[in-house]
Amino acid sequence: MTKEKAQIQSEDFLIEGMTCAACAKSAERSLKKTKGVVSASVNIATEKAIVEYDSNVCGVDDLRASIEKVGFHMIEKDEEISDNNESMFKRFLVAIVFAAILFTISMGPMVGIPLPSIISPTLNPVNYALIQFILVIPVMVAGSNFYVNGFKSLFHLSPNMDSLVAVSTSAAFIFSAVNTFRMMMDPVFLNELASTHHHLPLYYESAAMIIALIMLGKYFEARSKSKTSQAIKSLIELQAKTAIIEINGEEKEIPIEDVNVGDIIVVKPGQKIPVDGIVISGLSSVDESMLTGESIPVEKNEGDNVTGASVNKNGYLKFRAEKIGRDTVLSQIILLVENAQNKKAPIANLADVVSGIFVPVVMAIALLSGLLWYFVGGATFEFSLTIFVSVLVIACPCALGLATPTAIMVGTGKGAENGILIKGGDSLESAHKITTVAFDKTGTITNGKPIVTDFEVSSTELSNIEILSFVASAESKSEHPLADSIVEFSKDQNSNLLEVDSFESITGMGLEATVSGKKVLIGNKKLMEKHSISNYSDFYEKAIELANLGKTPMYISIENKCVGIICVADTIKESSKTAIEKLHNMGIKVAMITGDNERTAKAIANQVGIDIIKADVLPSDKSNVIKMFQSEGEFVAMVGDGINDAPALAQADVGIAIGNGTDVAIESADIVLMKNDIMDVPNSIKLSRETIKNIKQNLGWAFGYNIIGIPFAAGLIYIFGGPLLNPMIAAAAMSFSSVSVVTNSLRLRKFKTY
Repeated sequence: MTKEKAQIQSEDFLIEGMTCAACAKSAERSLKKTKGVVSASVNIATEKAIVEYDSNVCGVDDLRASIEKVGFHMIEKDEEISDNNESMFKRFLVAIVFAAILFTISMGPMVGIPLPSIISPTLNPVNYALIQFILVIPVMVAGSNFYVNGFKSLFHLSPNMDSLVAVSTSAAFIFSAVNTFRMMMDPVFLNELASTHHHLPLYYESAAMIIALIMLGKYFEARSKSKTSQAIKSLIELQAKTAIIEINGEEKEIPIEDVNVGDIIVVKPGQKIPVDGIVISGLSSVDESMLTGESIPVEKNEGDNVTGASVNKNGYLKFRAEKIGRDTVLSQIILLVENAQNKKAPIANLADVVSGIFVPVVMAIALLSGLLWYFVGGATFEFSLTIFVSVLVIACPCALGLATPTAIMVGTGKGAENGILIKGGDSLESAHKITTVAFDKTGTITNGKPIVTDFEVSSTELSNIEILSFVASAESKSEHPLADSIVEFSKDQNSNLLEVDSFESITGMGLEATVSGKKVLIGNKKLMEKHSISNYSDFYEKAIELANLGKTPMYISIENKCVGIICVADTIKESSKTAIEKLHNMGIKVAMITGDNERTAKAIANQVGIDIIKADVLPSDKSNVIKMFQSEGEFVAMVGDGINDAPALAQADVGIAIGNGTDVAIESADIVLMKNDIMDVPNSIKLSRETIKNIKQNLGWAFGYNIIGIPFAAGLIYIFGGPLLNPMIAAAAMSFSSVSVVTNSLRLRKFKTY
C-alpha cells in the first residue's frame, strides 16, 4: 500500500483567551504537537495563529481541539468576534468597585478610618472577616478567566501568566478563608482574640486588589494593542460599501459584495471607486493617495486602470470590473499587512524562549522563597505567604511577550500608511542590517521610458519641424524601442507624419527610408560611413558629449547630407540622487546592476552618485552579482521592478520591489514600495532601524523590570534593611510594565519619512 501524498494547507484564525506570551507559547506548542501539523506560529499581539498542516492527517477540528486542550478558543474567519474591550471594561468596573470597598474596610482602621461596630475588627472580628469574604467573591467572579485559563494551563504543564495570578490569589484567598472559618467555629479561640482586640491575619484585600489592578492593566493593554492595528482598520474603512452598475442602459446601486467581474460600473464625481477595473469611457482625475501616498490626482481616461477605494475627483467614469473581493489591490495590501504583523521577527524568538521557561522558573522561585523564609528565616506563615504571592504576581511575563510583536505591528502599520508594504516582521527586522543596496537601472533609478532629450539640426533648405517630420515618419515604421519616443516627441511638437515609400531596418546601424520621395538615413556613425555621408563630422563632438551623458545620439541624413542629430535617453527619476545621498549618509554602499554598456552605466552612476557599477550584466546573472556581494560579507538589499529582477530579489537578504513593477518581482520581494519612489528605500531602512531600537528598549525594560522586581518581592533586599514588596504594589507594577511597553511601541506612530 503506497503512502498517500501529503496535502499541505494553510489555515489562519484568531485565538480567544490568551493573555500573555506564555499563553501564546502554550498554544503554539500544543498546535505543533498535533499530528499532521507542519508548522505553527502564534502571535500574542494580533492574537492570531498561522498553521500549515497535512489535510490527509488532520483537519480544522483537530486544530480546534489542540487549542481548547490548553484553555483557549479558536475563532474562524466566518465566526462573529465579540467586542472584548467592552466586556473587559464591564468586568473591571465590577472588580474595582468591590475591591475598593473591601480595601477601605480592610485597611481603614489602620489609617484611622472608623468602621461601624457591626463590622469592627476589634468588636466583631467574625463579621469583619465575613464582610471581606462576601466582597471578594464578586471580584474573583469578575476575574474568573484567570482561574479557568490559569489552572487549565497549569494542569497541562504549560503554566502562563494567568496561572501565576490564579495560584497567588487562590493562596491568599484560601489562607484567609481558613482563618475566617477558624474564627467562626472556635468560640474559645475567638474569645481569646477578642480579649487582645485582634483577629487572625486576612489577605482578602490583597487577592481582590491584585485581580482588579491586573484587570485594569489588561484593559489598558488591550486598548493600546487595538491602536497598534489601526493601519488595518483604516485600510478596511477605505472600501466603498456600494457600487452603481449599468444594466441595459439603466443604473442600479448594489452592495459591493454583489459586484461581479465584467460588470459595467459608473462612478460619479466625488464617489469612491468600488473595485479594480479598466476605464471604458469618460475622463477624470482620481485621487490614489490611499494606495500610493501621492497627493497629486492621476488623470484617467479610456484604457487606464482604476483601483478600488481611490476617489473620483471631478469627472464621470465608466469602467469594467476586473478584480473584486479579495483579489483587489486594496484587499491584497490588507492581506500583506496582516501577514506581516503576524510573522515573527527573529528577535522575537528570544522573548519566546524566555517566556516558555520563565513561568515555571518563577513559580519555583516563589515557592522556594516562601519556604526559605518560613523554615530557614524563621518568619511567620503569613510573612512567607506574602513573599510567595508577591513573587508570583510581579514576575508575570506580559511585558516580555509584548515587547516585540507590538513594535512590529506599529512599524508595519506605519510603513503601510507611507506606501511601504513590509511582508513580515522578519523583513522589517532584517532591513536594519543592510550594508549594501543594489539597484536595477531601468525603471528603478531611471523612469524606464526613453524620451527625446536633444534635437539639434542645421539646414538651409529645411526647417526644424520639416526635418522632424521626415525623422518621425521614418521611425513610425520601425519596431526599435526608441522609435516610439521619437514619434511621441514629433506629436508634441505638432509635426505631421509624411508618406513613407520604402523602409529598411539595418541591424546594428539604424534605418534607411524614402519619405515623400527623399532618402532618409537615421543611425550611428557606421551608417553614415557606409553611405559616404562625410559631413556627419560636423556633429561628431556633440554626439560624443551626449553619449558620455548616457544618452543615445542618432545622426540624421536627408538626401545624402547630414542635417543634425536626435538624442534619446531614459531619464533619471527626480528622487534618485537624493535617495542615494541619504543611503550614503546612513553608511550604506550603493551599487547599480544593469545590462547597459559600461559608458552609459557610468554616465548614470555619476549623475546620481553611485559608487559601485556592474554593467553588461545579463538578466540571468544579476543574482550572481548579489551572491558576489554577499560572499564579501555584505548584507545586501536588491531594488528592482522587472521579471528579470525576480531571481536577484529572491537571492538578496532583503528584496525591495518598485510597486509599479511586475507581479513576479513583487511576489519575490520582502518589501514593496507602492509610491514607485526610491526615496522609500532609505525610508524603509530608517523605519527598520527605529523599530529595532524600539524593540530593544522594550526588551530592556521588560528584562530589567523582572531582574529588579523579583529580588524585592522575594525579600532579598528586606534582609539588608530594604523595603518589602506588598502584593498589591507588585500587581500595580506588573500592570504598569505591560502598559509602558505597549505605550513605548506606540511612539513609532510618530515616525517621519525623509
